[in-house]
Amino acid sequence: MRPRAYLETSIVSYLAARPSRDLITAAHQQVTHAWWEVRRPEFEIVISQLVLDEAAAGDPDVAKKRLALLYGVAVLAIDHQVEELAEALIEGVALPARAGADAVHIAAAVRHEADFLMTWNCTHIANAQLRPHIERICREHGYRAPVLCTPDELMGDLEND
Repeated sequence: MRPRAYLETSIVSYLAARPSRDLITAAHQQVTHAWWEVRRPEFEIVISQLVLDEAAAGDPDVAKKRLALLYGVAVLAIDHQVEELAEALIEGVALPARAGADAVHIAAAVRHEADFLMTWNCTHIANAQLRPHIERICREHGYRAPVLCTPDELMGDLEND
């Protein structure tokens, strides 16, 4: 059985964006493309309706590209349990109100038992200082937190494959 990876919106945004002139962003885009091309088949990819909503926003041409990349990806429900866990994450991790969508991404991945939540959002999601608090809230609600990571952390050892 393939591990389940929840893709947060920043992943598809990096895939659909024009190459950045910023060195770090360009490197993140390259790693994201490499993961998408090489490693994606090894995972069961899932998203939530929130990812679709966020991907559809903004420049219509880029939104069309993002949505095309997500075509056929399984969409997880944002049910009462996801909403409840998201609220607990905002309160228990002390996330700012503007991070409500980030809490929903985490909660959807947790509730639907994703093994990984892949993101480039290192402010509120893949953040080493917040991770223990996120994991604690998940445990208190009877869940196991996924590994919160960036695509480069899921590239594996390409030389020994």
